[in-house]
Amino acid sequence: MNSTIFRPSRAVIIGTGAVGTTTAYTLLLRKRVAEIVLIDINHDKAVGEALDMNHGLPFVGGVKVWAGDYSDCEGADIIIVTAGASQKPGETRIDLLKKNAAIFDEIVQNITKYNQDGILLIATNPVDILSYVTLKVSGFPANRVIGSGTLLDSARYRYLLGKHKHIDPRSIHAHIVGEHGDSEVPVWSLANVAGIGLEIDEEDKQKIYDSTKNAAYEIINAKGATFYAIALALDRIVTAIMQNESAVLNVSTLLQDYNGVSDVYLGVPCVVDRTGVREILNLPLNEEETILFHKSANKLKSEIASLYS
Repeated sequence: MNSTIFRPSRAVIIGTGAVGTTTAYTLLLRKRVAEIVLIDINHDKAVGEALDMNHGLPFVGGVKVWAGDYSDCEGADIIIVTAGASQKPGETRIDLLKKNAAIFDEIVQNITKYNQDGILLIATNPVDILSYVTLKVSGFPANRVIGSGTLLDSARYRYLLGKHKHIDPRSIHAHIVGEHGDSEVPVWSLANVAGIGLEIDEEDKQKIYDSTKNAAYEIINAKGATFYAIALALDRIVTAIMQNESAVLNVSTLLQDYNGVSDVYLGVPCVVDRTGVREILNLPLNEEETILFHKSANKLKSEIASLYS
């Protein structure tokens, strides 16, 4: 008799703010997992969000949603962390660092009491540094601690390039690498459509880069928070993991001698499958891009050093 216990697929989302709830709703609509658990320090908020989604189940079905606690992390395939202090108008992602590092220390310790085998997906800003903090606190292997990285930045970049060229952004192949933030690097040398390089003058390049880099600030100033596109980005990562896709996504991962950069989390193209980050793809950056990539890495390494000094 087979005594194997069947476990339905489960995603736990920690933090029921705008990003966490929109991510949960996106996973629900697309039926990415069988179970979605919402955890928040304000349990009543999590209860309300879960109840609201449950009332829509007669229209979609197939998913169980509830407000839980850290014990529900046991057996979870993916634990998505969106909790933390939010970015305020005029505040950079790095300004959030010390506040959120302290919050994460407690969150990650609570997770690892119940789960040692799942994948930790970090979305809270500054995401690259908090992914590094999560790695150190959790003791997990680096392939199972993933930051949302520059996946959203690359999507914004592709959207703007597509708009400029009047081409569907899904047909644009282009990368933003480095920090998810002010020092991010556009890889102009490799941007292409069907293998054909994009001809864009320097003035338009600067406008596209500035619009990409400042997109979050623009949205925050207009409506207070960004959440639709990042929820779709997190859904994309979850799908690559749960369906074992071996998809290439610009997520944040621990780098070792990547274009000369080591011991820091940054967004670069990675092969993502059921194990997490299976492989890191080393982009052939040109000289200018390499210099900017090193500056981005050094900026974050300095911030990390301030946490551990």
